[in-house]
Amino acid sequence: MTEIRAARLHAHGEPLVVETIELDSPAQDEVRVELEFGGVNPVDQYTAAGRVSPDGPLPRTLGAEAAGTADGRLVLVAGEGLGGSRDGVWASAANVPEAALVPIPEEVSPGAAAAMGIAGLTALNCVRALAQVSAEDRVLVLGASGGVGSMIVSLAAAAGATVWGQTGSEHKAGAISDSGADRVLVAGPEALAEPLRDFGPTVVFDPLGGDFVAPAISALVPRGRFVSFGVSAGAQVTFNLQELYRKTVTLFGYGGMQLGRDERRAGLEAALEALRAGEIKVRIDEVLPLEAVNGAFDRLQDRRVAGKLLLALS
Repeated sequence: MTEIRAARLHAHGEPLVVETIELDSPAQDEVRVELEFGGVNPVDQYTAAGRVSPDGPLPRTLGAEAAGTADGRLVLVAGEGLGGSRDGVWASAANVPEAALVPIPEEVSPGAAAAMGIAGLTALNCVRALAQVSAEDRVLVLGASGGVGSMIVSLAAAAGATVWGQTGSEHKAGAISDSGADRVLVAGPEALAEPLRDFGPTVVFDPLGGDFVAPAISALVPRGRFVSFGVSAGAQVTFNLQELYRKTVTLFGYGGMQLGRDERRAGLEAALEALRAGEIKVRIDEVLPLEAVNGAFDRLQDRRVAGKLLLALS
């Protein structure tokens, strides 16, 4: 038995409790990982509220992605039900399935790697697998200051596309520019139509939903692509369906929980390689102590984050 510190969910909708627990020896198919950084994502908040993995065991350690050391090697830890159907990785150490480990390239820092398990994987799959962004594209990234949005900006820019990023906060504009955006729109949905009329995006990436969908689809050029990967501004949307079919717009939805083991691993390896090559830029807003995990949730809820929040686990 080993004593560790962990952020534990005791009841859905209640604050997490950071406490000392005993960690058993790894099972036959598990590996002990000494953890250094954990990424904080909206899905972790949904899990704590019971909106995701409501039937998972209680109490349990949350956290679906982290970076640390296993058998002397730096590894990214993600997938395999971590934080959902089994204990997660917001702890100083964890026993995880071997299949959840992906080696981190030597040139990549553990902090940046810890952001690849969810946000980096989502950004890479949306940009490359779904939209297949190229240098000929004009890309609009809604919610471009977020953890995924900022990485999408950098990946699209690395592909040679012209990239515009949207945010509702003036103080986040600089972070979006630093990620590689050619122009930043500080605007809500009602103010998007006019500037987008001349831009004519060929691709829109949308983690927001709500009232942002209609003006984005109106702005898309014929045969444009619209990629939805979140609904933080609202799941119920209204738009003119004629604009979709008359322009032969392709509508993609991305849900990372639908990925199979082999798909996830290949995507994580590709995301880490893109990070090593400088094609994905990770903006770390702040590294918080594990005891501040509930405050991290508050910041996500209030949209007071530009990039990624990490938890210091060691």
